Amino acid sequence: MTSTSKTAILAAAVSSLLMVTATAFADDDNSEKCYGVAKAGKNDCAGAAHACAGQSTKSANPKEWVKLPKGTCERLVGGSLTPGK
Repeated sequence: MTSTSKTAILAAAVSSLLMVTATAFADDDNSEKCYGVAKAGKNDCAGAAHACAGQSTKSANPKEWVKLPKGTCERLVGGSLTPGK
């Protein structure tokens, strides 16, 4: 395999990953942010103390969120549609 081929394959893989990530975090009518239920290191995106996904350090932090299907969050213990203090 040539260097150019490897570079092209790597570029395609990175592009695919970015597309999947963008699609996963896109706002849609069938999902909602659910605060207070994420396990440590399993949050979906930025919180007050860090830049993005997977960087929460405490489970059930009321400021961290995960994206769930609409109607699910309020059925979970500790789940809230708004960030806590």
